[in-house]
Amino acid sequence: MTKQLETATLGGGCFWCLEAVYQDLVGVEKVVSGYAGGRVPNPTYREVCSGLTGHAEVTQITYDPAVISYDDLLTVFWRIHDPTTLNRQGADVGTQYRSTIMVHNEEQKAIAERSKAEAEAAKLWSDPIVTEIVPLAKFYPAEDYHQNYFNDNPYQPYCQMVIDPKVRKFRKEFQDRLKATA
Repeated sequence: MTKQLETATLGGGCFWCLEAVYQDLVGVEKVVSGYAGGRVPNPTYREVCSGLTGHAEVTQITYDPAVISYDDLLTVFWRIHDPTTLNRQGADVGTQYRSTIMVHNEEQKAIAERSKAEAEAAKLWSDPIVTEIVPLAKFYPAEDYHQNYFNDNPYQPYCQMVIDPKVRKFRKEFQDRLKATA
């Protein structure tokens, strides 16, 4: 029996942070860091970092909806980054670091809008959520050295100071949803 996999595309600042978290979730088959939402075809990391292409750093998550729902992916999303800061996550500033949910269809759009409203109502954050919900036009995978970044570079200072605390917080809060290897 073949699994019917689905895809979600999310941006919450640096793609390395989201990638590291979603790789640990049960039901997630693959996570690819990349770029979406911009005007330039086949952008490079350097071009995206300039802020001139309009792309956001995003992760494209392939998951098994029989194991984890899109709604569950968004529950994690609202808790692993700050969705209240426009075009910024911590020290990372620019439109490429915006909080975004790039939907693949109308069903995802409806779920994302409801999930955002629920996160607002739950007062997960003291400031209003500024996350955009937009259709995904085109996803471009990032260069190979960006893939599996946290796992491949655990002693890199950014990984130790920024990503590791997020991963630890996530693993503590979502212990019941971790893969056995996490």
